[in-house]
Amino acid sequence: MCMGIPLRIETVDGLTAVAADGARRETVDLALVGTQTPGTWVLTHLGAAREVLTERDADLIRAALAGLGRLMQGGELGDAFADIETRGPQLPPHLAAAQAAGQTKA
Repeated sequence: MCMGIPLRIETVDGLTAVAADGARRETVDLALVGTQTPGTWVLTHLGAAREVLTERDADLIRAALAGLGRLMQGGELGDAFADIETRGPQLPPHLAAAQAAGQTKA
């Protein structure tokens, strides 16, 4: 399984940024998301920013990752996924639109 890590951009130099979250600090390639301003949250994977995040989405992802970390150490998951526990699975918007249009087969 691959997991993205949310990081907040601190400094930018063209399509390269230094981004951090607490003690974690990385040089991040911005080619997929374009130049961003310091303070912007990005979802990173293998040294590249894959998506620009809102601060709320970054917080939700960080909470989920912290919960998984606790679970892997024998602790409790807690409310790490509270935002999705009260609703069922949701299709991405493009698939929901296709389903609503009656397109149920590939």
